[in-house]
Amino acid sequence: MKKVLFLCVGNSCRSQMAEGFARVLGKGIIEPSSAGTKPASSVSTLAIEVMREKGIDISGQRPKALTADLVESADILISMGCGVEKSCPAIYLEMFEDWAIEDPYRKPIEEYRIARDKIEEKVQALVRKLEK
Repeated sequence: MKKVLFLCVGNSCRSQMAEGFARVLGKGIIEPSSAGTKPASSVSTLAIEVMREKGIDISGQRPKALTADLVESADILISMGCGVEKSCPAIYLEMFEDWAIEDPYRKPIEEYRIARDKIEEKVQALVRKLEK
């Protein structure tokens, strides 16, 4: 299994959704985790809600701080597109990707659904890539 670390600033929304999708869609292929450079105090309630619409419960997940150990133990590091790559040494990893997903923070729930659906597509593509 590949250890995949999803990275965002707050680790409260996009990276949490990616971790949730990877846990379900990448079962047996991906060992997912997520972290943030400035983690929030909790996972976004709207992120939890839109993931439940897909049958995935991320309510038990918690924001975590990005550490050197997390970066070093990851096989693949994926930024959600929030500019963390400017301050994250992980950009030098061979398996670094930036998914450029717009942050729905403080926007209507429809924006969370758009971000969620883009993340789901990206995780599905990652799973297909790693299956090969």
